[in-house]
Amino acid sequence: QVQLVESGGGLVQPGGSLRLSCAASGNIFRLNTMGWYRQAPGKQRELVAHITNGGSTTYVDSVKGRFTISRDNGKNTVNLQMNSLKPEDTAVYYCNRAGPLGPLRYWGQGTQVTVSS
Repeated sequence: QVQLVESGGGLVQPGGSLRLSCAASGNIFRLNTMGWYRQAPGKQRELVAHITNGGSTTYVDSVKGRFTISRDNGKNTVNLQMNSLKPEDTAVYYCNRAGPLGPLRYWGQGTQVTVSS
């Protein structure tokens, strides 16, 4: 059964921090590169960070130095620590498979992140 459940979003002031978590079913998580995507109103969904099964990470330039992706292979979870948040980080955040296979057609409900004073 496919399962992607994101949590941890909320309203935060500019400069603040949030930690997002995603619980994935084992058949998605195991051996796959996992990523965090985001979609802002009126914009296309973009991949902001991904992590291989071995722990190698990649970030889009706009979040480098501010966001940190991590995974727990024993718990099938992937996390996104977001620091120094900016209003332009406001979006719905989703986790999904990443890497050469790209995302699954199934998406979870996402978690809303709003950065505003």
